[in-house]
Amino acid sequence: MTVVALLSVAPVIEGSMSGEVAKAVDALEDYDVSYETNPMGTVIEAETTDDLFAAAQAAHDAVDADRVSTVLKIDDKRTREIDAAEKVTAVEDQLGRPARNRRE
Repeated sequence: MTVVALLSVAPVIEGSMSGEVAKAVDALEDYDVSYETNPMGTVIEAETTDDLFAAAQAAHDAVDADRVSTVLKIDDKRTREIDAAEKVTAVEDQLGRPARNRRE
């Protein structure tokens, strides 16, 4: 996979957004992408920008609100194949440890 993106889709509403965010995440299932949701958004990997944009559009459209805020940040590495996990591994190699610290 060569296109990695961070997608954040959120309704502008009072109260919990989780139900609407779940609809956006669920919409990704209909597209040829892999994804992982985290507290700040969803990392998406796709073979092409066409696949990525189609999935992002579906996620945006799935949210039922009068106002929807969507942010899409794309890393389109065109010279070689790289996936999201490799990007994290490269940082961890530099750190010499996992790139996380979960405080209890």
